[in-house]
Amino acid sequence: MTDLHTSYANARDKGIDLDISPVTGTIGAVVNGVQLSGDLPAATVQAIEAALTRHKVLFFRDQQHLTDSEHEAFAALLGDPVAHPTVPVAEGSRYLLELDSREGYAASSWHTDVTFVDAYPKASILRAITIPEAGGDTQWANGETAYDGLPEVLRQLVNNLWATHTNLYDYAAILQSAPDGDSARERIAQHRDVFASTVYETEHPVVRVHPVSGQRSLLLGHFVKQFVGLNAADSARLFQTLQDHITKPENVVRWRWREGDVAIWDNQATQHRATADFGLQRRTLRRATIAGEVPVGIDGRSSRTVRKEKAVQYEPA
Repeated sequence: MTDLHTSYANARDKGIDLDISPVTGTIGAVVNGVQLSGDLPAATVQAIEAALTRHKVLFFRDQQHLTDSEHEAFAALLGDPVAHPTVPVAEGSRYLLELDSREGYAASSWHTDVTFVDAYPKASILRAITIPEAGGDTQWANGETAYDGLPEVLRQLVNNLWATHTNLYDYAAILQSAPDGDSARERIAQHRDVFASTVYETEHPVVRVHPVSGQRSLLLGHFVKQFVGLNAADSARLFQTLQDHITKPENVVRWRWREGDVAIWDNQATQHRATADFGLQRRTLRRATIAGEVPVGIDGRSSRTVRKEKAVQYEPA
C-alpha cells in the first residue's frame, strides 16, 4: 500500500505542490492551476493520484483545450484506459464512452461504474462538452465515510456480506426521466439491448479494501441484484438501508458543471449519479475509465464472475 503522506512529500520534493480547495469536509476537491494533457510531468501525475485517493473526486475547471485524443492521452498517465465492456466507444475515439442525454432521457441512479465485471475500473475521467443552462449536476458519495459511520451492528453484518452485481436489471426504473409512451419504451429497450448485449453477473464483497490506502468502503449501487444467501425481499430491504447510509448528505458532494470541466473520481471507493432535472436540454459528456484490480474483501477473498454470456433476449432481473 502507498503511504499518502510519502506521495505528497515526493511530489513536493520535485517542486509539485497542487493548489487544492476542498469542496466539502468529507469528499471532493477543486484542483487549480493544472492544465490536463498527456504531457504532464510524472510528479504532477503522482500528486494528482495521491489527492484522488485522499479526496475521492477531483474537479478541474477550464479544460476546454482537451480533445478526445488528449483526453485519452491524459487517462493513459493514470493507468491502462479500457473501453466499456458492452457499449461501443464514442465515434473517433479508442476508449471514450459518450454520455449524451437527449429528448428527456438520463440515467439518474446511484452506482459505481461497471461493477458487474470483476476487475471494474479504478478511476473514471469525465469531460463536460455540452451542459444545460440549468440542471444536470452530478453527485458523488464517499463509500469509506459511509462504512465508518455505520452502527457497529450493521458494520459487523456487512463485513461478511457479499452481493451479486449484474448489468441485467430494470432499465425503465433507472431511466426515470424518460417521457411516457411507445417511443419511450422503444428507446429504453434499445439502450437495454446494447448495455446488456453480454450479460454479466459478478459476486463482490460488500466491504472492499482499497488497494492503495487500505481503507474499507461499502461497495453497492444499482448494479446489485441480490445479496448472497438472502432472498430477493430481504435483499431489497437491506440494500435500501445501506444505500441510505452511503448517500447521506454528509457523505455527498454535488458538482454544478460548466463546459470544459473535468471530474476524476476514485471508482474503488465512491458512487455517483447524474441528476435528471434538465428536461429536454442537451447534456453531453465523454468518459475515460482506467483498468482496475479485482476487489478483495476483509477476509482476503477476491471477487469472481459467475456469469458471462451473450444475451438471447431481455428478461428483467
